[in-house]
Amino acid sequence: MIELSIPGQGVIQLHHLVCDVNGTLALDGRLIDGVAKSLQKLGDRLELHLLTADTHGKQDIIDRQLGLQAIRIPPGNEVQEKGEYVRQLGPDKVVAIGQGANDAEMLSLAVLGICLLSPEGLAKETLMASDLIAEDILSALALLEKPLRLVASLRR
Repeated sequence: MIELSIPGQGVIQLHHLVCDVNGTLALDGRLIDGVAKSLQKLGDRLELHLLTADTHGKQDIIDRQLGLQAIRIPPGNEVQEKGEYVRQLGPDKVVAIGQGANDAEMLSLAVLGICLLSPEGLAKETLMASDLIAEDILSALALLEKPLRLVASLRR
């Protein structure tokens, strides 16, 4: 768990990290360098959840690289499926990271939604649904590794 005491917002206890895969953790179906190491560092504090439609058909390789099993989401209803996944975990305990239009609801529902400026782009609705923007996935994960950075950005 990561506990944040944010002035003007109160205490937030993060138990789950929910991440989109393609465009967020991976680019063109390949895991972004450094992601596995960063996720491993967070694994003792947060339960990791990967959600994907497996656009590039390479999720099995990514799963092996990370030592995790991603949740496959059938194409066509991804926004609602990702949102429902966050609801089942308890949105008040979730930090979600994504960048695509199908990530907007999960970022909006999560107590902390972080969107990325990805080489794939950043959907306007996802930007508007987020609490914070990070320049890339490694920067977003570094915020969780050093949570006082989150406090500095989110205090009111």
